[in-house]
Amino acid sequence: MEELVMGAEEIIKAATDSSFAIWFLIGASLVFFMQAGFAMVETGFTRAKNAGNIIMKNLMDFCIGTIMYIVLGFGLMMSEDYVMGIIGIPNLDIFIHYDTFNWSQFVFQLVFCATAATIVSGAMAERTKFSAYCIYSAAISLIVYPIEAGWVWNYGGNGWLQQLHFVDFAGSAVIHSVGGMAALVGAIIVGPRIGKYTKRSNGKIRSNAIAGHSITLGALGCFILWFGWYGFNGAAATNNDSLASIFMNTTIAPATATVVCMIFTWIKDGKPDVGMCLNASLAGLVAITAGCASVDTVGALIIGAVSGILVDVVVEVLDKKFHIDDPVGAVGVHWANGVWGTIAVGLFATGRGETVNAFADGSYYAGLFYGGGAKLLGIQILGIVAIDVYAAIMMTIVFQIIKHTIGLRVKPEEEIIGMDISEHGLASAYADFLPAAPSYAGESEGSVDLSDVKPVALTLGERAEGRYTKVSIICPEERFGVLRDTMNAIGVMGMTVSQVMGCGAEKGKTGRYRGVSTTMNLYRKVQVDIVVSTVDPGLVVAAARKALNTEHYGDGKIFVTNVEDVMRVRTGEVGVEALSYKNERK
Repeated sequence: MEELVMGAEEIIKAATDSSFAIWFLIGASLVFFMQAGFAMVETGFTRAKNAGNIIMKNLMDFCIGTIMYIVLGFGLMMSEDYVMGIIGIPNLDIFIHYDTFNWSQFVFQLVFCATAATIVSGAMAERTKFSAYCIYSAAISLIVYPIEAGWVWNYGGNGWLQQLHFVDFAGSAVIHSVGGMAALVGAIIVGPRIGKYTKRSNGKIRSNAIAGHSITLGALGCFILWFGWYGFNGAAATNNDSLASIFMNTTIAPATATVVCMIFTWIKDGKPDVGMCLNASLAGLVAITAGCASVDTVGALIIGAVSGILVDVVVEVLDKKFHIDDPVGAVGVHWANGVWGTIAVGLFATGRGETVNAFADGSYYAGLFYGGGAKLLGIQILGIVAIDVYAAIMMTIVFQIIKHTIGLRVKPEEEIIGMDISEHGLASAYADFLPAAPSYAGESEGSVDLSDVKPVALTLGERAEGRYTKVSIICPEERFGVLRDTMNAIGVMGMTVSQVMGCGAEKGKTGRYRGVSTTMNLYRKVQVDIVVSTVDPGLVVAAARKALNTEHYGDGKIFVTNVEDVMRVRTGEVGVEALSYKNERK
């Protein structure tokens, strides 16, 4: 019986080990899918003229990174021959020991490496040469990420931070702070986008909002990233309890961060900031990544709450105080919260659970607030400083070399027309896809009462025989239905309707984009063009005014002009016959 019990336990253990080995690779797949999330976030938060360029960069991050990581990166990071805990000596195992090589570990670390590289693209978007991007993306995957990641995650436990029991379970420091630091260095060296900052007469510099073209794409990217993050944080779990705890913390922190950011921006700006709340979700995910297996619910709540405020403050300070142009907020999301999440482990680690770099018995240091003293906090601070300093130095060298050789930034005229056309010969990332046309066939309350309407006396001058009158009406979209029905009621046979932008006495409206005030001087309007011959143009004007007048700013304008003649293209009819539809209904 005892032998049967032991046999059953062995079978269960083998099945469990096998299932988590499969989950490890599934988690890697989820991390790969996060590339789509990054692509959507960056595309949505930048202008449409650069959408294709952003997509291309995110694609090449992974493709170039794969080659670089195979050639050298993995060997530097995971080699068993480690020099002073700092750098591995590459070998040819990946090429000559195909049957026995640890491909699971390689694939997992590869997708992490690609993530570190892709963070940079958003901060340097809309003005960086594609060729330059390919080079520095390769450098990150070749020497930057592998070396510092080896300090923490070397497979043989040879990294110097590993030996100190530095805790970074899934990469707040190793991936996100490094990617964020590279983004910060790159944004400083490449400089701001044209028009981002203007110098006022008093000498002060004003930050101008350059809004992204699709908050919808940005939101889609955020949800994809959140979904993928369950693999990002949970793939390394080796038991069900740990996996469930990691999933829960990966939910609590970003949710809390988003709620806190919503409240914070609501109080600060008067309205909850959509774009910043999306950034806050990502900030909470970044912050919890280091300690997802080390903290409890209270720790996750606090980490998330701090990150929700931190991301907004950092984004605004970098923009308004230091005038560093980061279109997507990569520095605030990844660097600031990567640092915060790493340090937070030293505060909130429970000393139990599952984590990398644990002692032989599976335990590790507890955080300051959980009875462990300042030991772990000191290690976490030392580790994040060392990692970020290394990344800053290496990326400064890389960017400066690129800047002084092939050049880092596109020409001003290329930036103005957009990276899609100047860098890729792509007229538009949305070619052949027209914006959804508004529907003007909806219901309305019908025509207004015309019983008291009299034609307006117009100053058109003498109307010679065969001349016609054009009435152009600018009105709010919501009043078009009433106008249409009223025109039909007075016998108007046809009209041309266009969407336009404009403002008059209402002076436009103000708003905010990612914490920066914007002046949106143009409202969406509808322009209705009517050419009449038999219908009195004065009646058209009077009826239109009756239909549109609400006695509020923005009701619209009516313009009246003489028309020399008109021709129907299909038949060649001119004059009254060209405006009549009686022959069209035969």
